[in-house]
Amino acid sequence: MSDPSSTSPSSIPTSSNAQDIRSEVLIESARNTLSTQAKALASLASQVTEEFAKAVRMILASEGRTIICGMGKSGLIGKKIAATLASTGTPSFFLHPGEAFHGDLGMIQAQDTLILISYSGETEELMRLLPSLKNFGNPSIAIVGNMNSSLAKHCDCVLDISVDREVCPNNLAPTTSTTMTTAMGDALAVALMECRHFQPQDFARFHPGGSLGRKLLTRVKDLMHSKNLPVCAPEASLKEAITVMTHGRMGVVLIQDNGHLLGIFTDGDLRRAMLKDSVGMIDKKMSELMTPNPKTINENVMIVEAEEQMLRDKITLLVVTDDENALTGVLEIYDR
Repeated sequence: MSDPSSTSPSSIPTSSNAQDIRSEVLIESARNTLSTQAKALASLASQVTEEFAKAVRMILASEGRTIICGMGKSGLIGKKIAATLASTGTPSFFLHPGEAFHGDLGMIQAQDTLILISYSGETEELMRLLPSLKNFGNPSIAIVGNMNSSLAKHCDCVLDISVDREVCPNNLAPTTSTTMTTAMGDALAVALMECRHFQPQDFARFHPGGSLGRKLLTRVKDLMHSKNLPVCAPEASLKEAITVMTHGRMGVVLIQDNGHLLGIFTDGDLRRAMLKDSVGMIDKKMSELMTPNPKTINENVMIVEAEEQMLRDKITLLVVTDDENALTGVLEIYDR
């Protein structure tokens, strides 16, 4: 790192009263911080070498887990990297170096690959572990800011995350360097996903909870309305159809004949029909008023695809059919 006394990217005047600090000063500070981080990330891209490809190949070749180890802020970022890897197809967990020194080294198996994180490359807790780790013989990857550090010299592969300075005004608090560490971890995760052809359905298997897992795992048949569907015959009058629509509480009537879907009639169609020609309209047959060949979707389609179709076609309801194109349900947009 450079001299802590060097000029900081931004400076906020001190004040005993937070209200005295002008908004434009705070906004400018944030913009300086973010632009400095962005420049550092752009620079990091040019620091990626064959060592990165080597690291990815090491992890892919491993028959065990990828174990992340780091201390302090590097450890916190390491936990995030381990979580990202684990959720995207690379079995991984975080190992605290202090706990490792007191027995958790037993968690390391012969097939595992190690990723050791230390910006200085001289973190005491990791240095104390190095002899044991070297004795185990596991493949090791260092993520460091000093390519001449002890950690870099003792690992099989080294990823360079060095920065000119921290965005911290005193050039002390890990800020830019932790951003670079996170980005390098993400780069590893994405490269591994691409190598493994990791697909949305794979992601869903590791994220079954929450709205994301629900979208990626749920099929149309899991959410559609399938009981007491509002169905009437083509010979039914509008008066009869309104009764069916009211009982169905979906604002729609499906016109069906001998199990074959003929058309659809919505509450919007009803309003437009009454405004157009209210005289005698109540006795008209649905075969005259329905919209033929309504948009449908197969019951086995993923709910994400149904959502995309609704948004693309600007509709709020889809008729659901089975593999034989027989009516099986109705899906409304709020069912998502």
